[in-house]
Amino acid sequence: MAIADQVRIDGGVFTPLYGSAKQPVRVDSFVMDVTPVTNAEFRGFVARHPEWQRSSLSPLFAESDYLRHWQSASEPGSHAPADSPVVNVSWFAAKAYCASQGKRLPTVNEWEYVASRPIPGADIRQVILDWYSEPTPEVLPAVTSGFKNSTGVISLHGLIWEWTQDFNSAMVTGESRADGSLDKTLFCGAGTANAADKSDYAAFLRFGFRSSLKAKYTINNLGFRCVQEARNK
Repeated sequence: MAIADQVRIDGGVFTPLYGSAKQPVRVDSFVMDVTPVTNAEFRGFVARHPEWQRSSLSPLFAESDYLRHWQSASEPGSHAPADSPVVNVSWFAAKAYCASQGKRLPTVNEWEYVASRPIPGADIRQVILDWYSEPTPEVLPAVTSGFKNSTGVISLHGLIWEWTQDFNSAMVTGESRADGSLDKTLFCGAGTANAADKSDYAAFLRFGFRSSLKAKYTINNLGFRCVQEARNK
């Protein structure tokens, strides 16, 4: 691609939507893919690792809709352009792809840390809410078609949802009795009680979506991008 493949994200402190007593958390420096993984890139992965083709994959690792928009087990076809983000992939498949590249999925905190950065010339929350209100197109645009935020990362908002390494831990407190009520409070007014920013409706939707996922789910607007540890400057 004409743009850089990765960008270094310098570490820092931010306050996630949900956290222990709304305390800021520290995120160490890391390197993030500039764009989500494309159909062309995933095609190369399943060619090298045929066990991840839909014709071979165990149902333990993905639902039956895995890569259903591809024309065959190994070829994306017209409904999955080469430069569009790969979707209908499970967490297991996304994790395996990143590992094959010597990378990993970002943590929720890493993803949210980058996602909190401004988009020059645009209202980031309005960008997100506008996207949430639109139906998913049958053919997704190119991964470079979305907004670029101040870190240089592209299409973090407004194109697809993205898997994170610990997607199902966002609402876990570590105390089992308290965790028992988290799902029901997330989707009602009580869910805002411990939020860092009660006006950040877009973030509530992201956390609500993540909490509804299971690792084998495959969804037509859910893809991923990879990160890796940063080398010291």
